[in-house]
Amino acid sequence: MNLKSNTKKKVYAFKLGNWPLGLAFLALLSSTSVFAENGSELKAGVTVTQQNSRTVSGIVKDATGETIIGANVSVKGTTTGTITDIDGKFSLNVPAGSTLKISYIGYQDFETVITTQSTLDVVLKVDSKTLDEVVVVGFGSQKKVNVTGAVSMVGSEVIESRPVQNVSQALQGVVPGLNFSVNTSGGALDNSLNVNIRGAGTIGDGSNSSPLVLIDGVEGNMNAINPQDIESISVLKDAASASIYGARGAFGVILITTKSGKSGRTNVNYSGNVRFTDALAVPDMLDSYKFAQYFNEAAKNSGQGAVFSETQMQRILAYQKGEITDGATINTTNNRWNNYTGANADTDWFNEMYKDWVPSHEHNLSVSGGNEKVTYLVSGNFLDQNGLIAHGKDKFNRYTLNGKINATLSDHVKLNYSSKWIREDYKRPSYMTGLFFHNIARRWPTNPVYDPNGYYMEGNEVIQMEDGGIQKNQKDYSYQQLQLVIEPIKDWKIYAEGNINSITNFQHWEVLPVYAHDVNGDQYAFSWDGRAVGSTTVNEYGYKENFMTTNIYSDYFKQFDNGHYFKVMAGFNAEVMKTRSLSAQGDGLITPNVPTVNTTTINPTIGGGYAHWSTAGFFGRLNYNYKERYLVEANVRYDGTSRFVGDERWGVFPSFSLGWNIAREDFFADYTDKVSTLKLRGSWGQLGNMNTKLWYPFYQTMSVGTNNGLWLIDGEKTNTAYAPGIVSSLMTWETIESWNIGLDWGAFNNRLTGTFDYFKRSTKDMVGPAPELSSVLGTGVPKINNSDMESYGFELELSWRDRIGDFSYGMKAVVSDAQQKVTRYPNKSYSLGTWYNGRMNGDIWGYTTLGIAKSQEEMDAHLAKVNQSRLGNQWGAGDVMYADLNGDGEISNGANTLEDHGDMKIIGNNTPRYNYGITLDAAYKGFDFSVFFQGIGKRDYWVSGAYFWGATGGMWQSAGFTEHWDFFRGEDNTLGANLNAFYPRPLFNSQKNMQTQSRYLQDASYLRLKNIQLGYTLPKSITSKAGMQSVRVYVSGDNLATFSSMSKIFDPETIGSDWGDGKLYPLSKTISVGLNVNF
Repeated sequence: MNLKSNTKKKVYAFKLGNWPLGLAFLALLSSTSVFAENGSELKAGVTVTQQNSRTVSGIVKDATGETIIGANVSVKGTTTGTITDIDGKFSLNVPAGSTLKISYIGYQDFETVITTQSTLDVVLKVDSKTLDEVVVVGFGSQKKVNVTGAVSMVGSEVIESRPVQNVSQALQGVVPGLNFSVNTSGGALDNSLNVNIRGAGTIGDGSNSSPLVLIDGVEGNMNAINPQDIESISVLKDAASASIYGARGAFGVILITTKSGKSGRTNVNYSGNVRFTDALAVPDMLDSYKFAQYFNEAAKNSGQGAVFSETQMQRILAYQKGEITDGATINTTNNRWNNYTGANADTDWFNEMYKDWVPSHEHNLSVSGGNEKVTYLVSGNFLDQNGLIAHGKDKFNRYTLNGKINATLSDHVKLNYSSKWIREDYKRPSYMTGLFFHNIARRWPTNPVYDPNGYYMEGNEVIQMEDGGIQKNQKDYSYQQLQLVIEPIKDWKIYAEGNINSITNFQHWEVLPVYAHDVNGDQYAFSWDGRAVGSTTVNEYGYKENFMTTNIYSDYFKQFDNGHYFKVMAGFNAEVMKTRSLSAQGDGLITPNVPTVNTTTINPTIGGGYAHWSTAGFFGRLNYNYKERYLVEANVRYDGTSRFVGDERWGVFPSFSLGWNIAREDFFADYTDKVSTLKLRGSWGQLGNMNTKLWYPFYQTMSVGTNNGLWLIDGEKTNTAYAPGIVSSLMTWETIESWNIGLDWGAFNNRLTGTFDYFKRSTKDMVGPAPELSSVLGTGVPKINNSDMESYGFELELSWRDRIGDFSYGMKAVVSDAQQKVTRYPNKSYSLGTWYNGRMNGDIWGYTTLGIAKSQEEMDAHLAKVNQSRLGNQWGAGDVMYADLNGDGEISNGANTLEDHGDMKIIGNNTPRYNYGITLDAAYKGFDFSVFFQGIGKRDYWVSGAYFWGATGGMWQSAGFTEHWDFFRGEDNTLGANLNAFYPRPLFNSQKNMQTQSRYLQDASYLRLKNIQLGYTLPKSITSKAGMQSVRVYVSGDNLATFSSMSKIFDPETIGSDWGDGKLYPLSKTISVGLNVNF
């Protein structure tokens, strides 16, 4: 690249109003000769011939007369160009007959053919497309500038650029208030992130805060669809924007619009990538010798004999030095190989169980086109994702087919049809349950993977994972939508929609016999997870779900010449959900080679069920604005559900919102060239939530047992039935009431944009615990609507986009916060073990830690003032000293109530606070670069169990990681003193040092490099010769770096699990190489 620039330095007076955030960057470019001073010419690549050319000079301004700095001036179809200088001036050599193109972000492009001109005075017009950006809302769309509710939108460019498995992974940290969290399945291939909008919204029995997800108007699973098929995503966050969906949108709505065909030439697009994944965060085990020392120390501190004898310790050392090669000794009583203390290998079981950099690949193909009457799009996707598990099959495949047809049948009738089919196949070892992840840490490093004869050893999970059977899960999704749009007269439209969403799920789970080998290499069966030796089981489950929706609605709008605008909409919505399931389990396979229920020999157990529910709703919406200055929207929804009884079935849920775009006021006219949008918004609304634990809580049901042998009548087993308990006929909707106030702004031709929202949401009449009644009632008491909670928080989004010649760059930052407080709950004693009035969601009660006693004398002095016997005995050096907060001379939790909580206090809160994301991107002459950070600004977490503490239960329930070696050791300890250790002295079968306390409360906040990507788009001069519109190649990395002060044993995104903290499938870090081609 040849750069021509004056070397003489100049001092300029920058105009702040024209370029407020780019000044520093512009100055940097100027000083490094990347910015062309005085409009001097920038050339790269192919240059145009200088024959019959002329020098064209000029100045570029906006409509107000302000000069535009950094506008791109180029000869169309070539790479010859320059940019305007600090005074908006340029000078460029242009061949006669060529087209000169001038562009700048936020403005319409200017083009002119150069014939005899030598000077130009160019005025760029504001790009109205930015002002007319449309946002998808409930049952329609609105200009973004006129939206009065809390709505965020994400375009396809955000999702397409990330080679991720599902949509949730692409959206995390992108939309303020849209929160994702990893559930107890961690990073398992078939798992998806939990999602909520504005935090937890309910603690009602059976209720949840999940938003309604609509894919082209049909409820569905957003993580099942192909991310490359998505055109845009709108998130409706407050009651005013979501109320049009009634009870189904109580906690927000996510509207996903997929791509459609466009009239014109046929377009073929291919995108694919190869990705390599590695476990993101797994513990490092102690080597076998340190592990043995650690366990012996815990045994000594607990008054027990050594776990490893000196002979065993020396054998471990000899193996590490290579002096012996056998990792196990012979058990002479059964002629098998010893494990644990009888073994001396050096195995890191996490390294053994997880693969390194596993390859996977994904491919997408779409064809679209059409004419003025009919447009179409057909797309397909194939994902072949391999898991991290090293033993057994761990694999996920997804196949998708998507089709759309939009047809104009006449001047007044349009027909739209879309169809989606998705299949997910997932296979994993049957043993890969929570117990597997629990057991990895419990396996001692002395255990070898292979016995001295080269067979897999008994006593670890490898054989069960390899040979113990496989779990298969196949799930099919089908979405069908047919829409008829009739326009009887101009601007009046009638819509009729029929939608059906079907899910078919089949699961197969088998337990097969497992075998190890003795010293002679002879095979023998052993127990599979405590089951009878050689036992076999087959379990199969089938599930079918049909969800049908009918929408009939109509809208009409009128724009008056005097600036008044009205739009009304009214409609009807009906939904029916039908489910059916069937399951069967049999034991005793005839042969493990044919693992099906009908090849089992022991009487199978069979179960099944059928259920359905339905809703109906009438809705209406009124929009009004005056010159896009004053904005009003009103919604009402009249909803009914089959899940309540009688008069409780129906509810009316209204909402209102107002907006004032100050930038459209006459008194603001002098500032509109700088600020195009300054809109103040406010909303209020109510919604109902029908989710309860039972679909029909008002029905009395009888439990039936068939020949279960619990009762004998006349010597025969009989069927049994149990009298039902009483039910509540008054159970009704949760009511969600929300307030929202917001501010939107756009400045400097919308290069600087942002939104701020503050909200408060109250959830009333949640289903809480049953009231306390006398035991003489003789049956269970039904639960009722008797609890309330409130949520409140804020959301901020700020972005800047700009361009300097061929260089464009942008920044986007989002942050949100939400807290929840219980305001009504029937807890008369105010027990700390459950909810109570005024309790914040996530509060952690615990003791205050004074420190670890460094000597017996220090502990004795502490115990002379404070009695800690309620927590344990035999206190000494290396144990924790707790603070006596209430001054009664004894450490305890009192009555464990709010009134008497002893020495406990609120020491933290585990609700994620300040969810944020930061995106930086830049592009220059075909190269593009982006980096995306995501994190949590504040979160406390109390971790428990062997993953964190190491020695905790007995030696069979303890673990030994490298972090655990930082334990207290006194001056006389043969392992060396460690008086300032992080951990107290290790103890087996004691929890006294592990009470919930301030010292070991974890800071679970984090900053993660979620994605970094570098791409290159080939020049059109090259791709056009091959018949391609564009070709882009890229390399991308996900989850490559994490910054957190939390214990390195844990990933701060994946902490809790069903089997204990840390015991779950890890997340992955990924490196991808991809290709996008448009024909």
